Amino acid sequence: QVQLVESGGGLAQAGGSLRLSCAASVSIASFSAMGWYRQAPGKQRELVATIATGGSTNYADSVKGRFTISRDNAKNTVYLQMNSLIPEDAAVYYCNAQRIVVILRNDYWGQGTQVTVSS
Repeated sequence: QVQLVESGGGLAQAGGSLRLSCAASVSIASFSAMGWYRQAPGKQRELVATIATGGSTNYADSVKGRFTISRDNAKNTVYLQMNSLIPEDAAVYYCNAQRIVVILRNDYWGQGTQVTVSS
């Protein structure tokens, strides 16, 4: 059974930094891609960043240049380094893992970690 456990959320000042971690209970190399999504109150969940098995990354325009996603296969962990935080970054951040087999896609989610940014 796949479990994703996020950590590293908390309170940061605007302009500050936080690093989120997502530890998987299985080898992350078994996933087609992993990523981070976020959901602010009253808003839909949105993509923040993804990283594929080969290492290619994708970012939402709103975080480009400020956030960096990375992975450590040996630790089965994905990270999200968040710099230059702004109040609009405040949300619950969710770790996601995708497993695609032929045309079937399975998504796995963590429980979320709260990020609060004070102005």
